[in-house]
Amino acid sequence: GGSAEINGGRYSQLVDPIHKVGAVLDSRGFHPGLTAKQNLKIMASASQIDFSRIEQVLELVDLASAANKRTKGFSLGMKQRLSLAIAMLGDPEILILDEPANGLDPLGIVWLREFLQKLAGEGRTILVSSHQLAEMQNTVDDVLIINKGVLVAQGTIKEICKGKSLEEAFLELTLRRSA
Repeated sequence: GGSAEINGGRYSQLVDPIHKVGAVLDSRGFHPGLTAKQNLKIMASASQIDFSRIEQVLELVDLASAANKRTKGFSLGMKQRLSLAIAMLGDPEILILDEPANGLDPLGIVWLREFLQKLAGEGRTILVSSHQLAEMQNTVDDVLIINKGVLVAQGTIKEICKGKSLEEAFLELTLRRSA
């Protein structure tokens, strides 16, 4: 285990955490018998967020047409989008995403890339943990490479890759240190 600080402090110390940090750590965190909108209402109510924000986040993640469908019938991609909607309820400055492209089809991956780039373009900080290195090379600006819990490289895509693919750079950096 480890710890992370947000603007110099622990998450538990944040005054208004839902407006500072949104996270997608697992796309199974909602009730399958409820609709997308009902799941969002529960989260909004618990966080004292106005229900008008629900429509906004459903539009943001392209789930408005499925708002009144039960989530048990959702594809993995739809569940990922609903998780992103929940993370965006508080309109956070920082997003933390664990393997957000898992289970997405090619169109879903392109959508996710454009979605993340749009949010980053708004000035948000987005931290993505992913094993899909080729996709990350097309999506992110800066990279941290961690091997067995140790930070082995940090920099821009250009600095890390040095004309190679991110996968090649990753393998060089991690195999060299593992040997």
